[in-house]
Amino acid sequence: MPTTMSERTAGFALGVGAYISWGVLPLYLRLLKGVPAAQVLAHRVLWSLVLLLGLIFVLKRGRALIAAARGRTLLLLVGSATLIGINWLIYIWAAMNGHLLEASLGYFINPLINVALGMAVLGERIRRWQGVALSIAAAGVVVMAVGGGGAIWISLLLATTFALYGLLRKVMAMDALGGLTIETLMIAPFAIAILINASQTGTSGWGQSLWLDVLLALAGIVTAIPLLMFAAAARRMPLSTLGLLQYISPTLQFSVAVLVFREALHVENLITFALIWAGCALYAWDGLRSTRAAAMVPAEH
Repeated sequence: MPTTMSERTAGFALGVGAYISWGVLPLYLRLLKGVPAAQVLAHRVLWSLVLLLGLIFVLKRGRALIAAARGRTLLLLVGSATLIGINWLIYIWAAMNGHLLEASLGYFINPLINVALGMAVLGERIRRWQGVALSIAAAGVVVMAVGGGGAIWISLLLATTFALYGLLRKVMAMDALGGLTIETLMIAPFAIAILINASQTGTSGWGQSLWLDVLLALAGIVTAIPLLMFAAAARRMPLSTLGLLQYISPTLQFSVAVLVFREALHVENLITFALIWAGCALYAWDGLRSTRAAAMVPAEH
């Protein structure tokens, strides 16, 4: 827990920066339109790996990383690598193919699925208003599924894979930099295979133009930097505050989808988002109320 106001301020700035970066990521991905989503993912993985291994070398973390990635932790990393790879691929495809609204909905749902997983898997108890928030959000998902107002599978897969990823990262003995590096190493062989196949079949996006090559190479920075900013923020600020910041990203994604990409908003979309937003707002309010109540307890004794 931070002890100075400067640490809290730095943490807040880093957290906002991370979530804004994720929120405007679709603008970068749209510049890569024409490159298959699997190839974008492959470049994202390999260029991220270059950056992460460079950081590991500079920080002299190699031996500690190898020592930590064993036994149960290694098995958990296999699971988390699979989940984050699936999540990235679905998100990239959605953002590049006119389904950013569904993607943003997925990340609005994600915090509420986190609560449900905590209750079901970790035995955590939820407060009354958290339960109400979950019910309202679930009603929104049902409305969209029944009304057919979009590819609800995108929202549910994104929310579920990222929530399960967060659960595995929570229970494993590995820090953010080390975990992300090992996960990226595990996905790298598949990424290499994708790019080799694309080169052999003449469908590779790499080499079409210098501008496109630069954009693909920037995928490492675009991927790794926000994740590292988020990890640094988490160490410097209260988790409750960080939890409220997470709504910045899907809000920006929603805005980009409607205002920039001109994706159509149907009645089912509006009802669903209204219910999801109401659930998220109720969940956030309950979290703040609980934090303030806990902070007042010592003063009463």
